[in-house]
Amino acid sequence: MQLPERTHLGATEHAPSDNCPSTGSVHRLRDAWWRLMDMRIGIVPLPVHILLALALIATAVTGKLSAELSPIIALLAICSFTCMEIGQRIPVFRSIGGPVILVTFLPSYLVFTQALPPAVVKPIVEFWKAGNFLYLFIPAIIVGSILSMDRKVLIAGFLRMFVPLAVGSVVAGVVGTAVGTMLGMGVFHTVFFVVLPVMSGGLGEGVIPLTLGYSEVLHHPAGELLAQAMPAVMIGNVTAIVFSGVLNAIGKRYPSLTGNGQLMRSGNDGLPEGAKSSAPMDVTDIAAAGMIAVCLYFVGTLAQNTLGLPGPVVMLVLAVAAKVFFVFSPRLEQGAGVVYKFFATAVTYPLLFAIGVVITPWQKIISSFNVPTVVTIVATVATLMATAFFTARRMKMYPIDAAIVVGTHSGMGGTGDVAILTAANRMRLMPFAQIATRIGGAITITLSLIVLARIV
Repeated sequence: MQLPERTHLGATEHAPSDNCPSTGSVHRLRDAWWRLMDMRIGIVPLPVHILLALALIATAVTGKLSAELSPIIALLAICSFTCMEIGQRIPVFRSIGGPVILVTFLPSYLVFTQALPPAVVKPIVEFWKAGNFLYLFIPAIIVGSILSMDRKVLIAGFLRMFVPLAVGSVVAGVVGTAVGTMLGMGVFHTVFFVVLPVMSGGLGEGVIPLTLGYSEVLHHPAGELLAQAMPAVMIGNVTAIVFSGVLNAIGKRYPSLTGNGQLMRSGNDGLPEGAKSSAPMDVTDIAAAGMIAVCLYFVGTLAQNTLGLPGPVVMLVLAVAAKVFFVFSPRLEQGAGVVYKFFATAVTYPLLFAIGVVITPWQKIISSFNVPTVVTIVATVATLMATAFFTARRMKMYPIDAAIVVGTHSGMGGTGDVAILTAANRMRLMPFAQIATRIGGAITITLSLIVLARIV
C-alpha cells in the first residue's frame, strides 16, 4: 500500500512504502502497542491502568485527592479491577466467587489496618454519603434487565419463583434451628438472632427494623439486639456469595441445569421482543432508557415517602407493568438492555469496592466468627438454596438460576444482591433477586414479630 503524497514546509515528498524497512518497524511497533492497549485490567487498558494508578498515587500523596466524580471514578476503577484480576487468578478461590469476595472484603481489611491511607478512604466515604450511588445502580440494573427481558419469561418467572422461595425459607428455618440447637445455642437465640436475621432482607430494610421490633416486644435496647443479630446477616451474605460461585461453576460443567441468567426456558432464547424489530437504535434511545430508570426510581421514592411503601418494590412493580402492557417501544427496550449491560460491566466492581470501604466493618465480621454461629448460618443458607434447586426442577425452572435467586434472600439487601449475582455472573436476575430480598424479607420480619409477640 502506498501512502498518499504529503506537503511539508512547501516541499512535496512521498511517504516511504510499506516495503521500506523503517516503515515496517513502525508498523510492528504500532501493532505491538495496540496489542498492549487491548490487554485490560477489568475494563481498563493496561497502559491506561498503569498511568492512572501512578497519577492517583501522586495525587493522594499530595493530599489533593477529592470526592468529585472524576477522581472517584478513577480511584474506584483502578482499585476494584485490580482486586478483581487478583481474585480471578487464584485457583479454586475464583470458582467460589473469589473476585467478589476479594473486592468487597479486602478493602474492609485494609481500612481496618489503615493500610489504605485516610487520603484515599476519606474521599470515598464522602462520595458515598453525598451521592448514594447505589440508588442509581440498582434502578439501572432492575429497569434495564426487566425491559430487555422476554415478556413471557418475566411473567412466568415472577409467578413461579414464590414457590421455591417459600418452600426453601421454611425448610431452611427448620434445619437452621435444629443445627443451632444441637450446637448448644438454644432454640430462642438460634431462631430469633441467627436464622431469622439471615432471611430478613439485609440491613436497612431487614435486620434493623427486625431488631427495633424485638426491642418493642422484649423491652431491651435496640442497639444491643442489633449487635447480636448483625453478624448473622454478614456471614449469611458471604456464604451465599460462595455458594453462588460454586453453582456458577457447576452450571459451566452441566449446562442443562442453568439458563445463564434466565429462570424459565424461552422460545427465543431470552431475547426481548424488541430484539426482533428492525427499528434502528441510536444513543438517544440509550439515554432515554436511562431517564426511564431514573423516573421510575423517583416514583418509587415518592411512594415510599408518602404512602410508606418500599420504594424499590414500587419501582420493580412499575417496570414489570410497563413491560407487560407494552408501554415502551422496542427501541427503548433495546436501549434499556444497553444501560443494563453498561452498569453490570463497568460499575459493579467499583461499587463493591466502595461498599467494602464504607459499610463493611471488618471488626464485626471477625467478631462474629464462632463455630456454632457459622455452622448454623452455613446450614441455613445451604438448605435454602438446595431446597430451591430441587423445587425449581418440579416447577420447570432452571435449578441453578432459581437457587441463586433464592440465595439472595440471605444477603445484605441491595448490596448483597449485587455481590451474590456478580459472583454467579447473573446480574440479569436482579429483578427476581429484589423480590426475594424485599418481599421475602418483609414477610420474614412480619411473621417473626407476630410469633415473638405471642410467645413472650
